[in-house]
Amino acid sequence: MAAEARAYEGEFHGEAAVWLLAGDFEAAVLPRVGANLIALRHKSRGYRILREPEPGEMEAFKANPGVHGIPVLFPPNRYEDGRFPWKGKEYRFPINEPARNNRLHGFVHTLPWEVERYGADGGEARVVLSLRVDESHPIYAYLPHRFTLTLVYTLSEEGLHQQIRVRNDGEDEMPCLLAFHTAINAPFAPGSKAGDCRVKITVGKRWEMNERMLPTGRFQPLGPVEAELPASGISPYFEEMDNHYTAAPQDGRNRMELTDSRERVKLVYDVGTGFKHWMVWNGFNSGSFFCPEPQVNLVNAPNVSGLPPEEIGLIGLEPGAIWEETSRLYLIDLK
Repeated sequence: MAAEARAYEGEFHGEAAVWLLAGDFEAAVLPRVGANLIALRHKSRGYRILREPEPGEMEAFKANPGVHGIPVLFPPNRYEDGRFPWKGKEYRFPINEPARNNRLHGFVHTLPWEVERYGADGGEARVVLSLRVDESHPIYAYLPHRFTLTLVYTLSEEGLHQQIRVRNDGEDEMPCLLAFHTAINAPFAPGSKAGDCRVKITVGKRWEMNERMLPTGRFQPLGPVEAELPASGISPYFEEMDNHYTAAPQDGRNRMELTDSRERVKLVYDVGTGFKHWMVWNGFNSGSFFCPEPQVNLVNAPNVSGLPPEEIGLIGLEPGAIWEETSRLYLIDLK
């Protein structure tokens, strides 16, 4: 028998939300705050898988919505001097990291998205959200292309499924630069501690970064503990992490696995092989959450010379073209 499923409009700490319920799972997405999927919970076990703002933190969250839930970054991460070249043009973005003179995290995680539809059937609850950019949209002044971003979140008794689609609606080739700044609670189970958590991520090489947190184009060796990140796994808090890696899929899958040894359960974040890079940030070694961030492109990719576009994820979409990828978040019991 299919799990009971529902989708409905409600609130999350006073902010308009679309809630999805399926079996023991529930999720909430905030259309007016970047279509951020702000909560993913397993009700009977009390798990809070994503980092959620508390009621008194909502104003601070809306002012800086990049470190809770699943923010959409487009274009993601840092761009040197707020500029990058593309097909003979230079795009200029406002600086929002003045200490390093970079543009950080793009635009779309702070903007309202449209709810196309929501509903439930066959044990699944679903919401479809979109952001359409044309000459009338404020983003167009900085990214002068007509395009549509579409997010589909589907919740079932198997967990959360995400589909992201970028469609070029214009007449010029456009860059497709995208990531998710996914904030995972570690631990996510009540009663567990940081020491109960071990993380494995399918990372490959680590990019060397300069003092502005921009890649030099070279790699640096992994430390002896860090080298176990793609193998047996390590503590997500073994040291302060703000590291950028190539993705190195294993068994055809590109994923993060967070194991709670006390609960004997594993959280899997399977992000699809279209994401060629990982950023891993642990909130200044917070001890409570970390961000395994799947990225299409290398940080500052359009400004990096001498490396193949395919290697750095510098993807162009011709007029009418669509880029699409899927991800999943789900649990595996190890008992």
